[in-house]
Amino acid sequence: MKHSAQGAAGPGAGTAAAAVRIPVQPSAADAARSLSRDRSQSRDASQDRGRTRGAGEPDGSARGEHTHGEPPAPGPFVPGPSVPGPSVPGPSVPGPSAPRPRALVQRSSVRGQVLDALRAALVTGELRPGEVYSAPVLGERFGVSATPVREAMQQLALEGAVEVVPNRGFRVVERGDRELAELAEVRALLEAPVWLRLARTVPAERWAELRPLAEATVRAASSGCPAGYAEADRAFHRAVLALAGNEELVRIAGDVHRRSQWPPAGAPAARGRADLVADAHEHTALLDALIAGDPDVVRALIGQHFTGALRDSWALGL
Repeated sequence: MKHSAQGAAGPGAGTAAAAVRIPVQPSAADAARSLSRDRSQSRDASQDRGRTRGAGEPDGSARGEHTHGEPPAPGPFVPGPSVPGPSVPGPSVPGPSAPRPRALVQRSSVRGQVLDALRAALVTGELRPGEVYSAPVLGERFGVSATPVREAMQQLALEGAVEVVPNRGFRVVERGDRELAELAEVRALLEAPVWLRLARTVPAERWAELRPLAEATVRAASSGCPAGYAEADRAFHRAVLALAGNEELVRIAGDVHRRSQWPPAGAPAARGRADLVADAHEHTALLDALIAGDPDVVRALIGQHFTGALRDSWALGL
């Protein structure tokens, strides 16, 4: 051990030089005074920064989601029709060659409002299948920076509505009749047996509680707004499935339902008012049958509402 200590001190060093000196440690009182001085300096620096920003102005980390640098917009943000569930914003998203109207999106939850607006534009066909849209261009139309638009588009990519085109933007996915038929079949597989089971177990008064949601789909359909009806339709189906107490079912069925509402490539921009109204009245007719406890009518209406994709499943019966 003595030999190792001398070697570490370097050649020619004596045993006295090899001894390690331990610096004097500060007392507890000295440490407390030092800590107090550091805190005072930090507080003074923070006050100086506050005076630089101006009274009441938060620093960059407290400004919320990507609100810096957003250009002002000349027009107000126009909400869609009032329906249950998430609000449906109504800024128009024209095609690539159309003029560029700009609408102000509120700074609170910018990404969420942009996402709702883009989802509505998918339903109405304003975001056209096969077209490529860039985040900066869409951001200019909405009166926001490109960042919340890009984040909203990335969410739509996860949902399968768009795909990323490197260095260009996002292409709206083209879907055909076959894909929509498959989605309708999946919806029937997920929802129809649950509706039939709930018809046997849920009391009439619980079904009556869903009347406002069913009537909201009729009002949304009568307004002729496909995006407003899409929201109301999903809200009603979500409330029905929630009666089963299975959150995963509600989540998965809701995702399939949303995807089934996107029009296929080459189809008209959106469903007509007559089709929406007819679909909405099926909701109220179903509720009437469920409240009345009429199993034959319930079975027939469920088959009609889900377009008869799984007629063999009616053998599950009531």
